Amino acid sequence: MHELEALERAGWQALSGPDGAAFYDELMADDGLMVFPGLVLEKPQTLRAIAGERPWLRFVLSDMRVAEAAPNVGLVTYSAAAVREGEAEYRALMTTVYARRGRRWRLVLHQQTPAPVIG
Repeated sequence: MHELEALERAGWQALSGPDGAAFYDELMADDGLMVFPGLVLEKPQTLRAIAGERPWLRFVLSDMRVAEAAPNVGLVTYSAAAVREGEAEYRALMTTVYARRGRRWRLVLHQQTPAPVIG
């Protein structure tokens, strides 16, 4: 498994328990952004949003693709389906861009596009 795929999967694991905000505080670059339908969040806003959400009960990540766009830039794209208690299933197409800063990968951009409902 590619290191960036492992980071992405570890993030979902963290969001499925009490450690989501702490995980992303460590992983996300200070100038990183998260783009959700209708809003763009900087790191402090992202951490507050994560801390205020209920954890995922279950999730499935599929069609994971990893590409290195430059020597110190990588991206991960995939489909996600996830459920929180008492909510309908959330399906989205995800893209995360990482930059190597020092010896570590840092999340610089994460973007979600709700998947179309077919059928």
